[in-house]
Amino acid sequence: MAKKQKNVANTTVSAKSGSKTVKNQSKKNKKKNIFRRMANYFRELKNELKKVVWPDKKKTFQGTIVVMVTIIIVLIFVVLADLLFQFLLKLLLGQLS
Repeated sequence: MAKKQKNVANTTVSAKSGSKTVKNQSKKNKKKNIFRRMANYFRELKNELKKVVWPDKKKTFQGTIVVMVTIIIVLIFVVLADLLFQFLLKLLLGQLS
């Protein structure tokens, strides 16, 4: 109920301030030109990238090694599982030599 009263109060205030406020709000609600929006996006992207803490060479190398070892472990697991399922399927179908 408090929210309704607050919204009503804001509407009343903006209505009292005149049509000038309504014109300013309509200008703010309009979409900007696509090129301005793109330029704004890249400007904000550049500012965010300045805040990033990039890892040093040693941490990057360590992370790469961890990823490679993990890939090799998963590869071995998948190959062994494939061989096991292939053996079980041949055994089930009676095609074992």
